[in-house]
Amino acid sequence: MIKVKVKPDFISISGHANFADYGKDIVCSSVSSIVTTTVNAIMLFDSHSIEYKVQEGLVEIRIVEKNDSTRKLLDNMLNMFEELMRDYPKNIKVER
Repeated sequence: MIKVKVKPDFISISGHANFADYGKDIVCSSVSSIVTTTVNAIMLFDSHSIEYKVQEGLVEIRIVEKNDSTRKLLDNMLNMFEELMRDYPKNIKVER
């Protein structure tokens, strides 16, 4: 299961969805795409607003500088994760 843990200035995304075989898992693929798109957009608008770390099965995002565009992009990312959670409750969990 992918676990998304949300704190005021920190988001952790960890685990594997185990929906399908490695390389064919649409839930893992969706989460990866959402995270990559969000981080890239934030870095484009304000590269100093977040710090992030990517490892196998783990992404950590620390909010360093709060601003409107970063907040909106992160809120959108979390909303997309919650949509996935409604469709795949056995594979992803969002804890706010």
